[in-house]
Amino acid sequence: MMLWLCWVGAAWAGYEEGEEAYLQEDFATALTEWRPLAEEGNAEAQNMLGYMYRYGQGVSQDFEQARLWYRRAADLGNARAQNNLGAMYRQGLGVPQDYQEAFRWFLRAAEQGNGGAQNHVGLMYYKGEGVQPDLMQAYMWAYLAAQQGLDPSIQALDLLSQEMTAAQINEATDLARKWKPKGEEFAL
Repeated sequence: MMLWLCWVGAAWAGYEEGEEAYLQEDFATALTEWRPLAEEGNAEAQNMLGYMYRYGQGVSQDFEQARLWYRRAADLGNARAQNNLGAMYRQGLGVPQDYQEAFRWFLRAAEQGNGGAQNHVGLMYYKGEGVQPDLMQAYMWAYLAAQQGLDPSIQALDLLSQEMTAAQINEATDLARKWKPKGEEFAL
């Protein structure tokens, strides 16, 4: 047990050093810190490598590498990676555009409470992208994201309110208030 705790502590120390370097835009150091952690299965480091490849930060922009790293982290239950992977499928970055696959990844992240993913799920329910259009579900997910302060979701609630009855809004709000995040297995 003690050996495991030492390993976890060392792994997070490396992650934090990478994060500090990343925030200072020292992408080479961030990459040096995060790559070994990502290869060992640290989902946060995997997500950040995906992000760096997606935007060409310290590496050549490579959507395929971004998708691979996001997918590894997403499979470990990392909500941010699931949201990022959903965005790649929705936009067709390095993969054929696939709204159903995008919705699937956004929903997994949204169900864990990721505000960005909740915003995407609401938008996709509104537009009927990858899912049947459903104003009630759109409102519920936008409401949840708005509770986290996401401006696009706050604006979406105003738009949706113009298309829904008061009874529908009340019902969707009740659904949102009763909603609880689902946990996923999460591994470092």
